[in-house]
Amino acid sequence: MIGGRMFFLAAGGAALFLMQFAPSKAGDAHVEPVTAYVEANIRAWIENPAIIEALNTQNGLHAALTQAAMDDLDATWRAEFSSNVHPLIDTVVGNPLSMFLKEKQIASGGVITEIFVIDAKGLAVGESEISSDYWQGDELKWQKTYLAGASTLFVDAAEKDESTQMLQSQASLTISDPKTGRPIGAITIGINLDAL
Repeated sequence: MIGGRMFFLAAGGAALFLMQFAPSKAGDAHVEPVTAYVEANIRAWIENPAIIEALNTQNGLHAALTQAAMDDLDATWRAEFSSNVHPLIDTVVGNPLSMFLKEKQIASGGVITEIFVIDAKGLAVGESEISSDYWQGDELKWQKTYLAGASTLFVDAAEKDESTQMLQSQASLTISDPKTGRPIGAITIGINLDAL
């Protein structure tokens, strides 16, 4: 754990493990307000049935996928991203989970710039905005959440979006099945730091 602290919080009588990265240098000053926003506004709905059911369904469908098959799906997504025809992308961004995520993004009043849910293989399940790739398993947003265990929060570096000139960071959390407590995926939320 780099520059971090561990906290144990009691939530509903159960011990909830939360990893919080404390600011260790000037470039990490955004971590504390992003963490506070996530805890106050996001953690309460990440176990919504729309998210849990979509993850459990896709995890079942993708259980036997090989890395080669995931690479093929990701290549298809990337090709569709630059095309006018995108059946794979449409199945994700047009599903009920993506509609739910879009509503959450709109309700944030400009604080949230994007939301996407990732399954146990690192593949997109739902997205409020179209991402450029389908497989997120090679990125820290999945590796430092789903692979790290239940209730983990990872706040990524702050970056300026060249197209919007918006300073933003991504906060990612492990999603666990409330019935079993086992991690089943992750969620990433883009946060407009200028709006906090």
